[in-house]
Parts: sequence; C-alpha cells; structure tokens
Amino acid sequence: MRTSRAWWATAGVLSGLLGLALSYAAAALLHVRDAPVVAVAEGITALTPGKVARWAIETFDTADKKVLVVGILAFLLVFFAVLGRVARTRWWLAVTGYVVLAALGAVAVIAKPNTSFTDLAPIVVGLLAWVVALAALAEWLRRWELVEASGEPVTAPMPSRRGFFVASGVVALVAACGGLLGRVAGSARRRAEESRRLLRIEGVTAPDVPPGASLGVPGVSPWQTPNGPFYLIDTAFIKPTIAPADWELRIHGMVDREITLSYRDLVSREITEDWITLNCVSNEVGGDLIGNAWWSGVRLAAILAEAGPHPDADAVLQTSEDGWTCGTPLAAMMDERNAMLAVAMNGEPLPIEHGFPVRTIVPGLYGYVSATKWVVDMEVTRYDDITAYWTEKGWSEMGPVKIASKIEVPASGADVPAGDVVCAGVAWMQHTGISAVEVQVDGGAWQRARLASTPNVDTWVQWQATVALDEGDHQLRVRAVDADGNVQTGAIADVVPDGATGWHTIDVTAKA
Repeated sequence: MRTSRAWWATAGVLSGLLGLALSYAAAALLHVRDAPVVAVAEGITALTPGKVARWAIETFDTADKKVLVVGILAFLLVFFAVLGRVARTRWWLAVTGYVVLAALGAVAVIAKPNTSFTDLAPIVVGLLAWVVALAALAEWLRRWELVEASGEPVTAPMPSRRGFFVASGVVALVAACGGLLGRVAGSARRRAEESRRLLRIEGVTAPDVPPGASLGVPGVSPWQTPNGPFYLIDTAFIKPTIAPADWELRIHGMVDREITLSYRDLVSREITEDWITLNCVSNEVGGDLIGNAWWSGVRLAAILAEAGPHPDADAVLQTSEDGWTCGTPLAAMMDERNAMLAVAMNGEPLPIEHGFPVRTIVPGLYGYVSATKWVVDMEVTRYDDITAYWTEKGWSEMGPVKIASKIEVPASGADVPAGDVVCAGVAWMQHTGISAVEVQVDGGAWQRARLASTPNVDTWVQWQATVALDEGDHQLRVRAVDADGNVQTGAIADVVPDGATGWHTIDVTAKA
C-alpha cells in the first residue's frame, strides 16, 4: 500500500488540472471574459489594501498580474495534491475542498458587474471535471492497493496499476486538449482586433506634430508618444474585448433624461481632436508613466448637457466593462476643457489595451479619477454617495495633476565631458500649461531653460538648457513654473494619496 500512496497526490493534481483546463475552455466557448482563475485574481486585486497594491506595482512593474496568476496556480497545484491525498481515506473531504474552490470562484464571478448564469457555467464544468476525474483515478488506485495488500506474489504487470497509468494519461491528454481548445476558442480578442482593423471613423485624422514642439535633443522623449510604448496601467487581467456593434454607454442617475449611446450613435456626432498628455498618479518623480498622444472623440460636455444633470450633482461614477470604477468631478467633464469619449489614438482606432472601442479622457486629472478604458456606464451622482476602486485603497477623491518636470539628458549617473553640457527633458501641467523651466547645478542659482512650443495647455513641453560643469561630480535639479505663476514644489511627497512631488534630481560626473 505504501508504494501507491504518492500517486494519490498525482491523481489530485491531474484532476485539478483537468478541471482548470475544461473551465478555461468553457469560458472561451461561451465567450465569458473571466475564466474562474482570472475572476479570482481580479477579486484578490480588488480586495488588496492600497499599500500592498502599490508594493506589487513597484516590485513587479507590469508583471504584477502575471505574478499573481502564477501564485494562484501554484497554490492550486499544492491544494489539488493535498485533496488527492485526502481522498484516499476521506473522500467526502476532498469533494468538500472542490466545492469550496468552486464557491470562491463563483463569488469572484458574481462580484463582477452584469453577471449572468452563463458566467457561472465554466465553474460548474470545472467542479464536475474535478470530481469525476478524481473518482475515476481513485477507483484504479484502490484496486492497485487491494492487490498490494493481498500479499500475493505478482508475476505479471498488474492490470490495476496499468489501468491507473492509462487513466492518468487520458486525464492529462484531455486536460491538454481542453487548454488548447480554450486557446483556439478564445477568439473574442481576434474578433475585436479584426473589427478594429476594418474600422473607419469619419472625422478622425492622422496626427501632425506641431512645428517647434520638438527640440530635437537625442535622448528626450518623443513629443508624440507612439501607441506601442505608451504606458499602460489598469487592473484587468484579461483586457475586455468589445466589438463596436456590441458597445453601449448608459448615462443615468441624477439626470433629467437617461441616455443610452451605441457606438454608431457616438461616432455620428461631431468628432473633436486634440493633443493631450496623460500621466498616472503612481508616477514617481522623474518616472516614465506618462505619454502624449493625438486623441479623437466626442466631447462629453454636450452629451452630459443633453442628459441634464441635477444642480446638486457633483460627480460622475464611471464603470468599465471589467467592473473598474472611478469618480470624476462633473464640472471637469462639462467645462471648456476637451474632456471626451475617445475613439481613436494617434489617428487609429483605440488599441484594445488602451480601451477599444471607447475610453474617457479628461485633461488635467490623473487617470485613476478620469481615464476609464472600455467605459460602459456613467452615473451622475454626488461624491457623498459613492466610492471608487482606488479611493477605497487610500487614494484621494480628487486627482488634479501636479506641476512636474524631469531631466532626461544627461542620464543619471552618466559621465559627461567637462565644460558646457546640454541638459534637457520635459515638463507638464495639463489644463494650466507651463510658462518656465529652471535648472540648478549643485544647489546654486536657478537657470532658465529654453522651451519648445506647444499647441495647447494640455500637453507636455520639451525644454533645454546648457550648464557649465567643472571636472568632478555634480548634482542637477529641475523645476517648472506653471502658466499661473505657481512654482513646482521641492517638498518630497509619495505618490499616495494624490501624486508625487519633489524636484527631479540626478548625479553626473564631468570628466576632462
């Protein structure tokens, strides 16, 4: 009996993998966006305290979601092995373990918005696969153990042992096929990509970088950020894939008239286009979670005016297709700034990762309170009556961007030739604009930099200065002044709760 005991853990793992693979395949076949493991991962993310979430982002960067999924899978493999061992003597306890796992998955799926019974089907499929597979493998293992327990000499291969290995092979093969089927059947993204590729939006034009916007200094971020390297921050483990024909936006709540817009309704309106810089509240001083693009869409002010917000409303609770929420000041969506429902980025339909088919852009606000990708719902309301994803994790309710600047040339830690050295970078203060940038060497006097031109106050601006550096080690700092005369603060503050502050500082060595 001892010789077959270890195989119970193997049976548990094989059964567990089969259930996961078939639930994944069922989710793909039924066009359910959240397979159970993904739903649980997103549920864990939603419940994660703000400090822990920030630590994960800082530690793992863009791989934080992959790390969490791998961690969940590793836990499941161990748990499946334990259930296999438990099934040897307490079958009911193993089944209870499977039911508990399925229940956790169901809770995670039900917590998502607009859940239907179809969304729970992959969990039911996985649970049945777990129980049936383990029962089949357990039957062969018990026959194997009975033969060993009899003490009779075995002169030929035991049918029970051979049966267990054959059954294990079948389970492993079906699991592999299930995973492959899920991969092949997961065509939602391919369909969305195809519809995006074929989409032509009247009124959307190709970007043309304004004359004088770029100073042409090598090493400084391009004034226009291409779609590919544009920074990505979101909580979706699997990006929602919505065909334009299936997209709708509901505007409701404290309004005189509820509005539901289809994609066709939206793009039939007048298209507005503008250069707008977006940056993340998690961007550290001198960080790269920032980009500037040519956005095309429909102004929100006119749409919200049609709905007729009540006089005492002061917020809009936005909801994404994946359930992410943010609270945006109603005034910021209805004033003169070009807040829009964006449908194109740099002259092309939005990439899926950036919110295809429709996302929200509100200049002058950090993304966590404004830039909702895959937006499907807007509730006009009051801040007193709502909470949103990041505010529940310790970030502030309002998120106006702060004056910021950074040095990109020379790089921190670089060796430069002694003498006159070119120092350059970018500065930004969306919805207000930048009037000046100043550079400081070794704590001395602030020196004004030359600014490039900008088409509006909602974009970043490139700057350049020439500083004299004697041979040796030096420290360079930069600060910006906005169009209202406010000077960027040197006080160091963390990104929590409403954005980092401080002067970007680098060290260089000047050599003869």
